[in-house]
Amino acid sequence: QVQLVESGGGLVQPGGSLRLSCAASGFTFSSYAMTWYRQAPGKQREWVASITSVGWTNYADSVKGRFTISRDNTKNTVYLQMNSLKPEDTGVYYCNFQISTTQFWGQGTQVTVSS
Repeated sequence: QVQLVESGGGLVQPGGSLRLSCAASGFTFSSYAMTWYRQAPGKQREWVASITSVGWTNYADSVKGRFTISRDNTKNTVYLQMNSLKPEDTGVYYCNFQISTTQFWGQGTQVTVSS
């Protein structure tokens, strides 16, 4: 069955960096676009970044220039490199992809940016 497993979250000071990973299984990873979302406490889940099957990327304005999404199709893994982190980047980060109208989500990984 489809599985998405995020890792790499943690507590980091403002200005610091983290790299999130999402290990995928149960589907042909290389054929699908992958997306990162996040959800801050008390807020709706929001789109962060996407990468197509051929590596084209797109970012939310709030993270452009600071975050980088990438993928390794040999490892069935998508990454989110997060630099210059701000307190407002705090939240649970989720990996996502979609087949037709069905969305698949990981369990999420917590990122806390605080001094």
